[in-house]
Amino acid sequence: MSRPFLDAAARYPIMLPTGDRHLATVHLARAIDHPNIEVGDYTYYSDFEPVDDYAARIAPYIYPGSPERLVIGKFVQIANGVRFITASANHPMKEFSTYPFAVFNPDTMTAYVDEVAGHGDTVVGNDVWLGYGATVLPGVTIGDGAIIGAKAVVSRDVPPYAVVAGNPAEVRRMRFDAATVKALLEISWWDWEIERIERARPAIEGCDLAALRAA
Repeated sequence: MSRPFLDAAARYPIMLPTGDRHLATVHLARAIDHPNIEVGDYTYYSDFEPVDDYAARIAPYIYPGSPERLVIGKFVQIANGVRFITASANHPMKEFSTYPFAVFNPDTMTAYVDEVAGHGDTVVGNDVWLGYGATVLPGVTIGDGAIIGAKAVVSRDVPPYAVVAGNPAEVRRMRFDAATVKALLEISWWDWEIERIERARPAIEGCDLAALRAA
C-alpha cells in the first residue's frame, strides 16, 4: 500500500514501518506558536530527546515582543542541536562594560532594545539544510538551498545554494553553477502546491532542470 505524500498539517511527518509516528521529528509550523517566529510548511526539526518547547529549544533568546524576528522558510531541514542566537542574546557593546546592568531592574529592562534592534531579523530561506549543532548568529540571512555544515558558526550572510562550514563559517563551494542557481531561484518549486511538487519529484531528485522547468 502506498504511503501518503507529505502532509503539512501533521505535527509528526515521519511514519515508521511499524505504523508509529517518529516523535523526535516535528513540523515546526505545527509545533511553534510564537509571535516573533515564523516557520514555513514542511520545515522540520529533529532532536535526540523529547522537547517541551520547540521555540525555546531552537531560539532560546527570542521572546514575545522582542525587537527581532526569526523567519524560516519552507522545506528547511534542521538537525539536532541547531541554535539560532537571535539579537536579544547580545549584551551592550557601546559602553565601558558589557555587563547588562539594566536587565536586573524591571524599570530599565528595555534599555538595550534599540541596540538589539540594530542587528535585524534572522532569516533562513527555503530548502536549507542546517547540520548537527550548527549555530546561527544574530541578523544573518541564509539563502535558499544552502547547506550549513555540522557545528558551523554562521556569523555572516550565506548565498543561495552555498555550502558553508567551520567557525566562522565560510563558503566551501557552490552546489551548482551560477546559471543553475539562477534558474532554481526563478522556479522556486517550494512555492508550488504539494501535488505539483510530488509530480516533479523525479526532476527535483534527478537534477533534471529541463524537466523541472516543464513541470
